[in-house]
Formats: sequence, C-alpha cells, structure tokens
Amino acid sequence: MRSPEVSFVVPLYNTGAALERLVGAFRELEWEVPFELVLVNDGSPDGTGDRVPGLIEGLPFRVVFVDLARNFGEHAAVLEGFRHVSGEYVVNLDDDLQNPIGEAVKLVERLRGSRADVVYARYAEKKHHWFRNLGSWMTNRVASWLLGKPKKLYLCSFRAMRRGLVEDITKYTGPYPYVDGLILGATQRIETLLVEHEERVAGESGYTLRKLVRLWMNMFFNFSIMPLRLSSLLGGALCVTGLLALVAVLFELVVFGTRAPGWASLMAATFVFSGAQLIMLGVTGEYVGRAFMTVSGKPQSLVRSCVVNEPESEMRKP
Repeated sequence: MRSPEVSFVVPLYNTGAALERLVGAFRELEWEVPFELVLVNDGSPDGTGDRVPGLIEGLPFRVVFVDLARNFGEHAAVLEGFRHVSGEYVVNLDDDLQNPIGEAVKLVERLRGSRADVVYARYAEKKHHWFRNLGSWMTNRVASWLLGKPKKLYLCSFRAMRRGLVEDITKYTGPYPYVDGLILGATQRIETLLVEHEERVAGESGYTLRKLVRLWMNMFFNFSIMPLRLSSLLGGALCVTGLLALVAVLFELVVFGTRAPGWASLMAATFVFSGAQLIMLGVTGEYVGRAFMTVSGKPQSLVRSCVVNEPESEMRKP
C-alpha cells in the first residue's frame, strides 16, 4: 500500500453516538488518494476513548488513535494530532460531521491545485446553534483587531494545510495554544472555499461561554501585546485627566478662594483611578503569570497512549 498522502485529524470530546457515524463515513469514503485518520481523544469523560479501538479494527486505511491523559482543550488536541500525521496534506475537522467528508476532499483538491499553504472553509449558511454562531462572529472580529486577520477571511476549525505549515506551527509548545493564531503568524498564503454545512444529528456541542472566554484570553495574552498597549493608553488618559482636574482645582482656588471639596466627586475620582490601576495591574499580572507557566514547563498536552492501526493488507505483508 502507498504511504498516506492526506491525513485527517479529528479531535474527540464526548463524541457519543456520533463516533460510529464518524468512523463509518471514513470507511465508506471511496477516494483514489491514500489517506489516514488521526483521532485524538481529549479526555472525554463519556467513554469515547474506550470505544475507539474496537471501531477502528479492520479499516482499510491507516488509523492513529492518540489518547490524552486529560482534557487539554480543542487546540491542544489538534496540535497533538498534527504531530502524528504522515501525509503531505492535513485536514482538520470536527467530530460532529457537520462538515461532510466529501467537503473535506474538496478542500484538499483546492489546496493541491493552488499555491496556498492553507485553505479555510467558508459557509453560505452555518447550521450551528445561534450562540455558537455569535461566538464565532465575535472571535473573528477580535482576531481581525488583534492578529491582523484579513476581514474577508472567516476562521473556523475546518481547514486543509500543507505539511510544511503543520510542521512550523507544531514547533509551538506553549501551554496556551491557538491554532489560527499560529497559522496567521506563519503564512499569508491563505485561501477559502465555499462548502456545505449540515445539521448536527447526534450529541451536543461542547461550545460554552467559558471556553469562548478562554479562547479570547489566549488570543489577547499569547498572540498579541495589544492589552499592554491599551493599559498604557488608559494610564496616559487618566494622567491627562488628573492634570486637567488639578488645573480646575487651582483655577477654583485662585478665582473663588478656598472651598470645601465635594465628597461625591472625590469618591468618584478615587474609584476611577483605583479601578484603572487594578485593571492595568491585572493585565500585567496575566502576562507575567502565563510567562511563568510557560517557563516552568506547564505541558501543552500529555499523551497517555498512542495506537497505530495499519490496514489488514499492509499487516499481511511478509
């Protein structure tokens, strides 16, 4: 058998009944291009990792099953999966099959016929829950502001990449990964392709407000110094405000003489300045804390086990 030319990387988390559909969709894929499937169980508490070995037995293509020691988050799981690929083209897709396998093939074909390093999917209509659509829209707006993302580019987890770009971004070993931030920092050869998006038929999305906030914090503090610049601007604005207030007090003293200061205005100014100082201290502390966790060696992910299931025809070779 030929070596895999395309690697499909799928992070698994509480996949549930969709796991059988996922494996079955790849089993039924008729494609002349040799491919492999890399499954990464991100510490699913529902037993997803226990069911994978039985489902991948006897498949006619190479399967790599990576079981992480605990839940490290989608982006850490994806990067760990990237480290186990062997194909020249790598496709990342979710485990809910809202992105059909046939659309993944289209992404690969588009990538192979272009000079791009990565091809992102874009949708005429996203069939996610409204909350997830809102979160994705906000994430893309933040990415445009912080990371210099082209405004017409829609960032999503359904993408096809060249092996060279995958090797570049997997060099990042920090504990707070953001795959799209790594891609935008590594290449400008980015294209998009219009694909279909289907309804979710099983399970529930793991997309929560907590995960969304965590993603934004990774964007803010690991891939941009914009918060520090905003803190400097805030400090400068408050300094100017303080100087203006001092001029007003001196003017009042010269023109009207000594007057009893207003308690309300004094408290308001104290609250504003104290709050701003705490915000700036918190931003600086977040950077220092993340730098400390990185230097101290907090792992991006830990692999409990890795199983490689070769095709039966390959295993029968002498």
